[in-house]
Amino acid sequence: MLWIFLVLLYGILKGAREILKKKALEKNSTIEVLFVYTLLSFLIVLPDAGNAAGMELRFYFYIAAKSFVIFLAWMCSFKAIRKMPISLYGVLDLSRVMFATLLGVIVLHEVLSGYQVVGLLFVSAGLLLLKYRPRRGQRAETEQAAQGVGFVYVVMAFASCMLNALSGLLDKILMRDISSAQLQFWYMLFLVLFYLLYILLTRTPVDLKSAVRNRWVWMLSILFVIADRALFSANGMPGSRITVMTLLKQAGCVVTILAGKYLFREKDTTHKMVCAMIIIAGIVIGVM
Repeated sequence: MLWIFLVLLYGILKGAREILKKKALEKNSTIEVLFVYTLLSFLIVLPDAGNAAGMELRFYFYIAAKSFVIFLAWMCSFKAIRKMPISLYGVLDLSRVMFATLLGVIVLHEVLSGYQVVGLLFVSAGLLLLKYRPRRGQRAETEQAAQGVGFVYVVMAFASCMLNALSGLLDKILMRDISSAQLQFWYMLFLVLFYLLYILLTRTPVDLKSAVRNRWVWMLSILFVIADRALFSANGMPGSRITVMTLLKQAGCVVTILAGKYLFREKDTTHKMVCAMIIIAGIVIGVM
């Protein structure tokens, strides 16, 4: 099915985006990357403005609400990514499966099949193993904490997962009545306005010149536009289900773990990969 391919594409690009975020944050502050990243993304979709008109007034409010949810989610995730090993963040990010599944069942009344229940159990087991690791791994975790990965950043990572799951639910609901072009255009415009408002209210200094010259921000913006268009299109297709889509999105975890090992030279990636493989097995079972 086409929607499965589109969601898998989104998942892989999502993993690549986490790497680009980490690289971009090496040169600029969180708010500089976020503002320029969303602004460039909006400019990329600006030529599609003609296809974004014609919505009912209520949908502008709903899209603004979704944008605010993502505004908060990205503030949390970018701060966590800056301080956290990318491989660890990639595995923690898989917890959004549980949040999105609960929302799909409670709000959309989706019924979990036997395979999805087993898949969810595998995902949960992989996340638990990430925490309860062998004694050797615990020492690595202690070293990791000593390098600056505090509890607050783990909380931020989980908060981002919860908010992203809520955003995914809103996508599914909105795509019943509007097009992917409409959602993407207005969503990005509201995001730019939210970050601009944050900068003005908090009087945060922003070096726009430096951020615009940051090549990682440009690459991040391009992948963001492609990935979101694929996801929004999948949400609008008949038969697509948020519980299955959320499982498929997590394929990007392998990308982040491999990047942690080979690009950022992080330690203890073997244990994380084992956890990720258990989670990926749960994803495969869940979509059978």
